[in-house]
Amino acid sequence: MEKAILVHLATNKKEKFEAEESMQELKGLACTAGAQVIGETYQSRPEISPKYLVGKGKVSEIIRLKEEIQANLIIFDHELSPTQQQSLENEIQTKVIDRAQLILDIFAQRARSKEGKLQVELAQLNYLLPRLLGKGVALSRLGGGIGTRGPGEKKLEEDRRRIQDRISKIKKEILKIQNRRANQRKIRKESPIPVASLVGYTNAGKSTLFNCLSRERIFTSPQLFTTLDPILRRVSFSDGLYFFLSDTVGFIKKIPVELITSFRATLEELKEADCILHIIDINTPNYESQVKAVETTLSEIGVTDIPVIKIFNKVDLLTNTEELLEKNRHSDGRFIYISAKTGAGIQNLKELLRAVLFKNMELFYLRIPKSKRELIHSFSKFTVILKRRENGDFFELKIMANPHSILNYLSYIKRGEKKW
Repeated sequence: MEKAILVHLATNKKEKFEAEESMQELKGLACTAGAQVIGETYQSRPEISPKYLVGKGKVSEIIRLKEEIQANLIIFDHELSPTQQQSLENEIQTKVIDRAQLILDIFAQRARSKEGKLQVELAQLNYLLPRLLGKGVALSRLGGGIGTRGPGEKKLEEDRRRIQDRISKIKKEILKIQNRRANQRKIRKESPIPVASLVGYTNAGKSTLFNCLSRERIFTSPQLFTTLDPILRRVSFSDGLYFFLSDTVGFIKKIPVELITSFRATLEELKEADCILHIIDINTPNYESQVKAVETTLSEIGVTDIPVIKIFNKVDLLTNTEELLEKNRHSDGRFIYISAKTGAGIQNLKELLRAVLFKNMELFYLRIPKSKRELIHSFSKFTVILKRRENGDFFELKIMANPHSILNYLSYIKRGEKKW
């Protein structure tokens, strides 16, 4: 296990105020990657050093701390330029990585699908390429361990040209994935079944809520970024009505631009959702900053004009749980309080989702003569068929549909049937 020292630099009052929270998150990232954090150091200075990011005196302090506690990894809570990273490694004589490289390493460990592995590899190579500094220097100088694992590890001996060739090849493969996803979205968009997408800061409880609603058992963990690959499942109501729920990768502050670019094919799914469920860990201090980070990322990928429900999760960890749950009765449809772990507030959430996702649809009962059975097949393209049964010479259907979509079938509407 690598022993790490964390370094934070604040250049203004805002960064200084958020320093402890940011470093706590960095510590969680480091532990998730497999490091043992044995030291932390802070600096506040008006401007960034072009050579070291921090001041020369702070670099000397890091060297002394490294020798005292026998650390072999320095992690900066900022993105380092290629020059800064090389200067720091030469001066400290220890592997130096930044927050972006740490996050990339975690993604490399967590990617399971072919698509996820390709996306992570592309992000890693785009990050590492400029750090070769145009000299054809082998990436193996970084050694193994955190920051060099995953799909990128087998590329450590490749020169710039071969890495660029690999990047081009991955981009072509990801383009195929994007085209396939686009076709799948087109088919899904033509379906009357709505889709709700879960988004949120990493470790906000998205996977736990996903399991609660879909009755699945996907892996959950207190560690960061347990879900990378998008998952789509069916969620049903008691009367047979249903929608599709998708879970996505968790967001985080200062997310590497390489990851946003590489995962764009996956994140594009959000733009086609009928509703965004923004899950928020209300038990986290200053959760408002996490909310802002998620909203900023959504804006960057072009997710606009889609209804958003803010779901405040983990109310069971607060002292005013009942008071918060009572607010659900007076919700305006834009927020709700729940505990995905205990199930508190989940029924309120499902009722809200039903109202939002099916707001333009109404319940109808149809009676179709068996001689017109071909009509039934066409219904599935623009209605949700809840129930179907045979009754003598007729098929009887219970459907949810937009009233405008069944104008040509008014003669088949059966009234007064409420108990089946």
